[in-house]
Amino acid sequence: MSAATTTTPEQAGLSPEQHGIKAHSDGGWALVPVQTRSERFTSVNPIDFAEVTGHEADWKLTPVSLVRPLIDEELDGSPYAYLSTEGEGTLVEWIDRSDSRVGSAGLPEEKASANAWSNFEKALSITISSSEATEVVVQRSTLGTAARAGHTVITAKANSYGTVVLQNNGDAFLSENVEIVVEDGAHLTVVSVQEWNEDAVHLSSHFARVGRDAKLKHVVVSLGGKIVRVNPSVHLVERGADGELFGIYFADAGQHLEQRVYVNHVAENTRSRVNYKGALNGAGARTVWVGDVLIGPDAAGTDSYEQNRNLVLSEGTRADSIPNLEIQTGDIAGAGHASATGRFDDEHLFYLQARGIPEDQARRLVVLGFLTEVVQKIGKPDLEARLLLAIEAELGGVTA
Repeated sequence: MSAATTTTPEQAGLSPEQHGIKAHSDGGWALVPVQTRSERFTSVNPIDFAEVTGHEADWKLTPVSLVRPLIDEELDGSPYAYLSTEGEGTLVEWIDRSDSRVGSAGLPEEKASANAWSNFEKALSITISSSEATEVVVQRSTLGTAARAGHTVITAKANSYGTVVLQNNGDAFLSENVEIVVEDGAHLTVVSVQEWNEDAVHLSSHFARVGRDAKLKHVVVSLGGKIVRVNPSVHLVERGADGELFGIYFADAGQHLEQRVYVNHVAENTRSRVNYKGALNGAGARTVWVGDVLIGPDAAGTDSYEQNRNLVLSEGTRADSIPNLEIQTGDIAGAGHASATGRFDDEHLFYLQARGIPEDQARRLVVLGFLTEVVQKIGKPDLEARLLLAIEAELGGVTA
């Protein structure tokens, strides 16, 4: 089954002759892809999706040949070893795939996600129930190099406050789905940190549903791994729902870091902010950011803004940045998007060098300042400090 529809002049309410419209010389009408983001086909069964060729909009910017086993082959979906640090009012446990919490936040829109969904045996459930601020840290570092499937369900109970950190290290060849449910009045921060070994491959789809007067802060940090593709999809389904989506990434030579962000304003008086920043350094460094925002017909009073900024530090890099905004109601508080990719600001470098700072050090300070703005949005000082040290280590290879 394919996410495409066939449209003829008659179905569009037009006669074939109107305005000179006629069928193409091949005798038929071309397939018109689904344009509205919310109308994309979903399924948990990979055979329902067409074969991935690498020409599809969702895959044409991804090195498909290197992730092919995660799309098409059987995956090891058994429970894996993890370390967790749990605060008061939190619970981490394995649950059966038949549990009602599985599938409560969203469903796969592409084949790799569906393949992971069909192969996992148990889901890792993380529940926040405390009305006082609490946190959970889950670390994975022993997944190995075999093709794996994973599934995580994060639930913030009504009026709870909490932070969940998903820390990824070591080797991996992983496709997974992460579901996030933020119940009414809850405030949840989810931070996904990718510091994999240099040959790791990681495909991840995050689905979130945010309830009435609830708030989700979602942060993606991608520093390590050969190919890392994290796709957050946040649905603001009740009045007053709020979503903040932040991302930081640093691509070195030969790294492919990709993120496809989707914010769906379903209900009225919802708010979203998207801010992703990345840096690229070294031959073959590649980043992809696609940002989709849909303001639905019932989302009156929406306030939304998304932006992506990329800083190019050397020759031989490529940054794709594609913001999309679709508005289906005229009654909104505000909506906008922005994208920019560029090199160092020469004025900043001149300012620092004029004060006696060597050029290589000045360059590192500019990059660090560029990314620090987003790091500080995490709201967890110890993690922020550690990530800034990791970014400084990445900057060791930045030269003029």
